[in-house]
Amino acid sequence: MLAVERGAAKNTCEAYRRDIEHFAVFLKDRAVTLLGVEATDIRAYLVQLSRAQMAPRTAARRLSALRQFYRFLLSEGVRAVDPTSTIDSPRQGRALPKILSEAEVERLLAAARARGDVREGTESLRLAALVELLYATGMRISEMISLPGTALARNPRVLVVRGKGDKERMVPLSEPARDAVARYMTAQREAAARARRRSRAPDVAARWLFPSSGRSGHLTRQRVAQLLKELAVEAGVEPAKVSPHVLRHAFASHLLDHGADLRSVQKMLGHADISTTQIYTHVLNDRLRTLVHDHHPMSKRAQNP
Repeated sequence: MLAVERGAAKNTCEAYRRDIEHFAVFLKDRAVTLLGVEATDIRAYLVQLSRAQMAPRTAARRLSALRQFYRFLLSEGVRAVDPTSTIDSPRQGRALPKILSEAEVERLLAAARARGDVREGTESLRLAALVELLYATGMRISEMISLPGTALARNPRVLVVRGKGDKERMVPLSEPARDAVARYMTAQREAAARARRRSRAPDVAARWLFPSSGRSGHLTRQRVAQLLKELAVEAGVEPAKVSPHVLRHAFASHLLDHGADLRSVQKMLGHADISTTQIYTHVLNDRLRTLVHDHHPMSKRAQNP
């Protein structure tokens, strides 16, 4: 159901499987099967997670997996009652997303562009295209590495992104991003043509925008994260602060900083629920509070620097 009806990613399905299996192991000591679970069993499970000092967010995720599982059994007529219906989720504070300042992003972009200008190699141009695309579109890293080679064939000003649930959305591309991708794709085609002339190898570059010799055929999330941290060192940005998802956060936060409306940002990020996007307004509000606290003439900090 998750894979076929909802279009959930393989990693999502695996996460659900692990969470339900973990609960099944707990039930063995209580001599209860998954189909015979009552609300008391689930409450006891949450107590055990708390005693094991599991983070509230992780416990809430495991409970969410159980909710989906038992709602599915209820809808299929396997169970007459959903044992999770009376269970409250563990209380958890909502962590603000980690972001980079506009100056830090600009240093990353400048370092990536300098690589391409100086070395002119396919890998350097690829890195510049990766960074420009991540910041210009706010794509998830899984969405970017799986872009087909024809992603910009129809309209280079707009990128069609296939996101969660196999849903498509359109994201406009900035001119720097278009230029970086165009330079990279030209170099990529030339490199592929040279390889074919040498060994008559098939054109593997046509399938993915960011091909790789690995099993998947395209760059991995881990490799992109590694490349970004290497670039951060060159740019003078703390590597621990830089990741593909942090650039996604920066994209959203910086748009809101400059007056973009929340609904537009939601559409570009591919969030199904606008409440997910609203977390970035908390980031903005936190900045405003800090600004007032540091610089307002009636602020103690402003009066006593």
